[in-house]
Amino acid sequence: MNKSLSITTKNGIIKKVLVILALLQMACTSTSLVENWKNPEYVLFHANKVLIVGMTPNEEARQNFESKLQKEFSKRNVESMRSIDVFDISFTNTKKTEKELDDVEQSLLDKDFDAILFTKIIGSEDRESFIKSISKWNNYQGRFNDDYLDHQDIYYDEDYYDKFTVYHAETTLYCICEGKERSLVWRGSIDIEDPKNIEKTIKDYVKLVVLAMEEQDLIFYKDLNNEVTGL
Repeated sequence: MNKSLSITTKNGIIKKVLVILALLQMACTSTSLVENWKNPEYVLFHANKVLIVGMTPNEEARQNFESKLQKEFSKRNVESMRSIDVFDISFTNTKKTEKELDDVEQSLLDKDFDAILFTKIIGSEDRESFIKSISKWNNYQGRFNDDYLDHQDIYYDEDYYDKFTVYHAETTLYCICEGKERSLVWRGSIDIEDPKNIEKTIKDYVKLVVLAMEEQDLIFYKDLNNEVTGL
C-alpha cells in the first residue's frame, strides 16, 4: 500500500474516533445529538460566507448563541454574520410571506452569502411524541424559506417555552449558492435536558453542532494537530 495513502487513511480514522469520543462526552451534558443527517448529494460542503440564524423570542439568548457560533466560524477563517446584524428589527417583529423571504434570499445572494445555518427550538409534550415527530422530518428536504415560514411563530409567542416538557432543537444548513439548487445540506437534531443554565446550554449546544458538522465534513474541517474543539 502506498505509504502516503496509508497515513491519510490512518488520519481519517483518528479523526472519526476523536469526534465520536467527543460526542459521547457530550452525552453527560445538557445536550445530546439524536439525529445527524446529511444530504447524500454532498460529500463535502464548504461555504465562503454564512448567515447564522437563531430563532427565539429571547433576544439575549439569540445574541449569545449567534455570537458563539460566529466565533467558531472565525476560528476557521470562514466569514459569517449574525442575523441580528443582517436583519433589522422590523424583520422579526412582523411575519413574513413567501415572497418576502424570496427577496431576502436574493438579497443574501447579492451580498455573497452562500449558506444559512438556521437553528430553532421545537418543543414536545413528551418524549414519545418527540420521537414520532423525528420520523416525519426524515423526508424533509425543503428550502430555508419553507422552514422559516413553518416556524416563524416562535418569534411572537412569549410563552412558547412554557408549553413543553421536552425541548428539542434543530439546526439546519442550507445552500443558497448561485447557480445551484437551493437545498438542505445537513440537519442536526438535538435534545436539551432541563436547560436551567442558559449560558452552559448554549455553550454545549454550539460545541455539539461544531462536532457534528466536523464529522460530516461540512464547513468545519478538523485539524488533527489541535484539540477536537477549542470551546
